[in-house]
Amino acid sequence: MKKFHFLTLMCMLVSCALTAVAQNNVAEEVAWVVGDEPIFKSDIEEQYLQLQYERHHLDGNPYCVIPEQMAIDKLFLHQARIDTVEIQNSQVMHEVDSRINYFIANLGSKEKVEEYFHKPMPQLREKLADMIRDQYSIQQVQSNLTKKVKATPAEVRKYFSTVPADSLPYIPRQVEVQIITINPVIPQQEIDEVKSRLRDYAQRITSGESEFSTMAILYSEDPATAVYGGETGFQSRSVLLPEYATAAFNLNDTKKVSNIVETDDGFHIIQLIEKRGDRINTRHILLRPKVSDKDLTDAITRLDSVRTEIQNGKFTFEQAALYISQDKDSRNNNGIMLNEKTHSNRFEMADLPSEVGKLVNTMQEGEMSQPFVMKNAQTQRDQVCIVRLQKRIEGHKADLAEDYQTLKSMYENHKKAEIIDNWVKEKQKSTYVYIEDNWRDCEFRYPWIKK
Repeated sequence: MKKFHFLTLMCMLVSCALTAVAQNNVAEEVAWVVGDEPIFKSDIEEQYLQLQYERHHLDGNPYCVIPEQMAIDKLFLHQARIDTVEIQNSQVMHEVDSRINYFIANLGSKEKVEEYFHKPMPQLREKLADMIRDQYSIQQVQSNLTKKVKATPAEVRKYFSTVPADSLPYIPRQVEVQIITINPVIPQQEIDEVKSRLRDYAQRITSGESEFSTMAILYSEDPATAVYGGETGFQSRSVLLPEYATAAFNLNDTKKVSNIVETDDGFHIIQLIEKRGDRINTRHILLRPKVSDKDLTDAITRLDSVRTEIQNGKFTFEQAALYISQDKDSRNNNGIMLNEKTHSNRFEMADLPSEVGKLVNTMQEGEMSQPFVMKNAQTQRDQVCIVRLQKRIEGHKADLAEDYQTLKSMYENHKKAEIIDNWVKEKQKSTYVYIEDNWRDCEFRYPWIKK
């Protein structure tokens, strides 16, 4: 999901506030019309002030570049309406909450945020939601247009041969890391306690004593959904954890609560909100059993013994990963960690989990760490790990042999840009565009003005 720069959002929101003031006092002057959507001169002026505030450089005259980008955005938003692109409200509001909290952290308080933007919090949240929803809609249309782009090795090699040497990207230091993970045993007593609490919540909801959404806000340990009363938003079966999906799609009564469902995340109870074809919207309450200090210590001791046996040659790190590690993503790959961001075995230091990065930064190739405790990013459970630095690749200019995945991504991004560029040109042909005389001498990227 794309994140938005703090200053950009700050300036965009200030821009909207100033434009609203202008609308209340002076008749707005239309600079462009794209389809049936106007672009006002005040919008362009405020975007220009925003860029000055950020000291952002544009290639070309800002008074030409800015309205053209606004016009392009309107083309994508119009296509989003045609395609009936749906952006989950829970997804948008999660981002809104994240941004509002960020503003408060930077400005000091909720009151200072309201003062800065000249808006009460409800209006600020609404404006921010509209902006984020538009950005997600544009991204979704572009993703739909380019989803079939996939490069072959021959295409990547040909592309590499055409890229000038001084245009090849610099690849920062990267590492390949192996990991062995043990999940400490959770006592049955702790699991029983969690299930007992969930049964109590379900009984209170079913009897009408409490609302599911209220209980989720109060007790669910899934921070992404708890703030929305446990609501997940519409999801397809393939996106949900298998056990969760099975239980959710078997629900038919919106007033009932599921039996307790165990997944890799923990234990859930689920309530149906609505089904739409192959997608479903549910609420859930998640509880995660906690690991005791004793069980954590026992896991550290066990993994320390494994480390000693590897050092003594009793078995290799790869064999230990296969038979001992509980990290399902790496155990069948010789323990090699997979970078979910790039889908390769290589990590830039900033992309590693912080606990791993701190250790690997000072290790030599082939060196193995002491056992350490790390939070599982998905389940948030404590796990005990050892890592081995398999390979370090120092920073360098991209090379086909060493950096195939990076060059493949470059080529695919190049092809996607071509597809989007051609789509904009075709869309222009069937879209009404009016440009006020003061903008007709601009050198635009696209042929908006018909000769």
